[in-house]
Formats: sequence, structure tokens, C-alpha cells
Amino acid sequence: MRIAVDAMGGDHAPDRPVAGALAALRQAARDFEIVLVGDESRLTPLLSRYTDSSGLTVLHAPEAIGMDESPASALRRKRSSSIAMGIRLQTQGMADAFVSAGNTGAVMAAALTTLGRIEGLSRPAIMVVFPTQADPCLVLDAGANAECKPQHLAQFALMGHVYAADILGRAHPRIGLLSIGEEQGKGNDLTVAAHGLLSESGLNFVGNVEGRDVLGGAVDVVVTDGFTGNVLLKFAESFADFLAGEIRREVSADRRSSLGAWLMRPAFHRLRRRIDYAEYGGAPLLGVNGIVIICHGGSTVKAFRNAILVARRAVRRDLANRIEHAIADLGKRVDALGDIASANDTPAVAAERGER
Repeated sequence: MRIAVDAMGGDHAPDRPVAGALAALRQAARDFEIVLVGDESRLTPLLSRYTDSSGLTVLHAPEAIGMDESPASALRRKRSSSIAMGIRLQTQGMADAFVSAGNTGAVMAAALTTLGRIEGLSRPAIMVVFPTQADPCLVLDAGANAECKPQHLAQFALMGHVYAADILGRAHPRIGLLSIGEEQGKGNDLTVAAHGLLSESGLNFVGNVEGRDVLGGAVDVVVTDGFTGNVLLKFAESFADFLAGEIRREVSADRRSSLGAWLMRPAFHRLRRRIDYAEYGGAPLLGVNGIVIICHGGSTVKAFRNAILVARRAVRRDLANRIEHAIADLGKRVDALGDIASANDTPAVAAERGER
């Protein structure tokens, strides 16, 4: 197995991607290989600082796409960027997965144009892992599609089901649709129509869930459009930072609080691990013909390590093919769901479909 890592992606490249790659190799006893894709003149001196860099090779990519660049124009101008070259390695049979903390839009665009979508799927989706009071849950889409149709949400649910079952080992993943109320008729046109599709999908659909239910662990998979999912993700990230800051402020308020905090350090450490995004690695881009993991731009070494290990697990479980087979097996039902969606459309949704 060989995983390509964008060594020039992220706010702290190439130091953190390289350190994360080496940490992943050590944790997995070097049972796979990593290709660092990036500027060789910067990577070679960096690797010389490590006593053991076995399992790592460097593919020279003379260009890098900045975080503020337009994805489409940057990919056209920079065909030798670390993102473009790293993605192409999968089509060339030289890598089984790609991990990047670079420009998210560029990674998505390169994956779609180079790898293509899985047959039968209309849209890819970014999937993130949320900590909950029970087991972690999956949320998708977390930003790939700001506007969606009901059948897109049904496909997101199917991909989330496959990931939860095959990667996380959940026997019967519970699927929930994010809405403003638990009742079937609550929500906007999109969620009302999607509810009908999911009810007939054959998945373990438990109905609508509200925002407060996500962290409560009510479901294994939360389905929503990319706009709402990204807002939810950014809020959750900020809340984790807010909570940590408030705890630090309160425990330093007086001597008694400081003593109590010292006694509570093991509990605080466990809590910090549960809410730290770095513990869950990157976010898989589901629905493309390959394995692509998108990382936070400010990813730590631990986050890079775990993202690479997520990619390794996805390759071992043959995730893309499992999603493709699930779509194929349910092909007739998916077609029928599309007919149901058209029949159940409210006037607003029907007008939107006509315009597009």
C-alpha cells in the first residue's frame, strides 16, 4: 500500500506533514509506504534531520496552490502542483490514497476532474467525525455542496451508512436527517422531501434529528446539505476552543480551583482528547473513485498522523469500491427514490428542479 501526502499543504508545511507522515509510519510498524509530494529542495534537507525515514519517498512537485487561490484557475495554471500531482498518482497506479491539508476547493476539484465520481452518484460529500456522549457520529455533507436536492441527501446517507458499517464497525448504523424539529413535516422543502426518500431507502433511518441531538449520540450518521453541515462543523470547532478556554480561566481563578484542577487533570486530559479534532484525523471526500482525505489547514502533527492512518484504513477496507457496490446493489431502488422525490416535491422544490 502506498499513500501520497501533500507535503506543501497546510499552514505549517512542510514540517508538520512530514513529521505526521513519519509518526504514522512508526505507529503502523511501517506496513505501508508514503510518497511525499512537494518541493524536493525543501523536503530533502528536512528529511535529513530524521535518523530513520525508511518508508518515505519524495516526488518532486515544483508548484504549490495557495490557500487563497481560486481552485479552478490554480489547477489550470499549476498542473505540477503538489495537489494535482498527488491526486494523479492514484490514476497512475502509484498511490492508493491522497492526504492534503491544502486548498480544500482545489483538492475537491482535482479529485473530481482526475478521479471522477463513483458511477451512480451525483455529488461527492465531505464527511467529518463528531464526538458525542456515546460513540462518535458521522456528519455529511460538511462543505462540498452548499445547495442540494433531496436525492443528494439520500446518497449522502448511503455513503455514511457504508462508512459507519465497514470502517467503524457499526452493525446497523442509525441515520438521522438534520432539521429544526423531530416531526416528519418539520423543516424546509429540502428536508421534507428528503425525509420521504430516506423513509423508503431501506436504510436504518430513524427520522429527523435536531442540532442538540448530534452531540447526544442519538444517531450514527447525520445527513445534511453542505452549507448547514459546514456551519455545524465550524461551530463545533469553536465551541471546543471556547470550552477549553473557559476551563483554564475558571481553574486559575483562585488557589482552591487550581488545586481541584490538579486533582482533575486525568479527567480533563480525557475530555480534551474526546473533543480534539486531531484525534479523528482528516475528513474523507466520499463519492470519488479513490481515497482522498482532506485535513484542516492548521493541522497538528497528530492530526496529520491520524489522517494518514484513516486513509490506510479506508484503503484496507476498499472503501470506494464498497460504496460503488452499495450504489449498484440499490440501483433500482435509488431510481425509484428519484421518482418519489419528483412526486413529493413542494412547488418550491419543483420550481428549483425546473430551473436547474
